[in-house]
Amino acid sequence: MKLVFATHNKNKLKEVQSMLPADIELLTLDEIGCFEDIPETSPTIEENALQKALYVKEKYGYDVFADDTGLEVEALDNAPGVYSARYAGEEKNNEANISLLLKNMEGKGERQARFKTVFALCIGEQHYSFEGIAQGEITQERRGEGGFGYDAVFLPKGEKLTFAQMTPQEKNNISHRGKALDKLVAFFQKKEL
Repeated sequence: MKLVFATHNKNKLKEVQSMLPADIELLTLDEIGCFEDIPETSPTIEENALQKALYVKEKYGYDVFADDTGLEVEALDNAPGVYSARYAGEEKNNEANISLLLKNMEGKGERQARFKTVFALCIGEQHYSFEGIAQGEITQERRGEGGFGYDAVFLPKGEKLTFAQMTPQEKNNISHRGKALDKLVAFFQKKEL
């Protein structure tokens, strides 16, 4: 089956493609001619994911799934949350986001955080959502060169390596996105499409 993944993020696309079953042909936004920034104006991660999926479904007519992810830090009242990509400004600069996060965490003893991903799937007239959560904490400094986003400062619970220090496969096995995607894949395996 053909399915659009509503993202322009090449890192995210690569991560998700490696986890999907071979019988799902993943189309990118570029391949369907969608080059615009899809609106993300909803107040929650769940609603943002659905907003993106519905935008593609309504405008381009494809079955589609979209995700939204947020980093929720307890000591910062769950910020940056839905604003994770734009935490340090509209330019969505990962390094600036990490620098601002570390600055805001200075002097904070409680460093618990969680990554939350929600995939919204629109097939035909039906909508579904799949959530994944990775518990952990914010490190004192950047560690590792891999990954993207906040991976260099997120230490998953029970692990010694940040997401940025792990191989892509190690990260996928325990990540928020991996958990949500496992639920999406399980849905496809049960449902005849």
